[in-house]
Amino acid sequence: MRILIAEDDQVLADGLLRALRGSGYAVDQVATGTEADAAVASHEFDLLILDLGLPKMGGLEVLRRLRARGSALPVLILTAADSVEQRVTGLDVGADDYMAKPFSLQELEARVRALTRRGLGTASSIIRHGPLTFDATGRVAYLDDQMVELSARELSLLEVLLQRAGRLVSKDQLVERLCEWGEEVSTNAIEVYIHRLRKKIERGPVRIATVRGLGYCLEKINS
Repeated sequence: MRILIAEDDQVLADGLLRALRGSGYAVDQVATGTEADAAVASHEFDLLILDLGLPKMGGLEVLRRLRARGSALPVLILTAADSVEQRVTGLDVGADDYMAKPFSLQELEARVRALTRRGLGTASSIIRHGPLTFDATGRVAYLDDQMVELSARELSLLEVLLQRAGRLVSKDQLVERLCEWGEEVSTNAIEVYIHRLRKKIERGPVRIATVRGLGYCLEKINS
C-alpha cells in the first residue's frame, strides 16, 4: 500500500510518516498543493492524506482537480478548522473522510485502514486467495492457517499480488506500488523478492506465475 501525505507542517508530517511506515505502508510526503497535484497526476497511490491549508494551491483545489481527472483515489482531509460548513464543502468536492487537528494517531491509522479497504471494494481487512490469507490490519500472512514468516517487503509484495490475484502485475507496477521516492529498488530487486516469497508460500496449492517480459500473477493450482 502506498500513501501520499500532503502536509506543510513538517513536525506533523514527520509523525505521520513514522507511524504509517511503522504500520508497513510505503509513504511519500509533499508540502505544497502544486506538488500534491503533480504527484497524484503522475503516480499511483492507494490513499491521499490531504491538508486543506497547503501553500501555493489549497487542498480543496487539489481535490477538485483530482476528481475532475476522474480519479477515485480515496482522500482523507486534515484541517485545523472544524466547522460544519468546511466539512460539508470538502465532502461535496469529493473527500472520503475528514479529521480535524489535533487528532489521535491511533484513530487516523484506523481511518486509513478503512479507506484503503474501501478503495479495494471490500469491507474486510482480510484478503483470501485459496489457502492464503493476509490480515492487512495485523500485517501478517497465513498459509493453511499457519503463520508465514515474511519480511516487511515480502508482506507488501504479497498484499499487492493478492489484491490483483488472477491478474498480471508488471515489475514496474510493483516498483511503483512498493517503493517510496528516493528508494533505489530495481526490477532485478523485485525478482529477488519474488523468489524469496515463492519459497515461503508455494508449499500450498498456489503459485506466483511468471509471464516472461510482462510480470507476475498469483494463481491457484488446480488439483
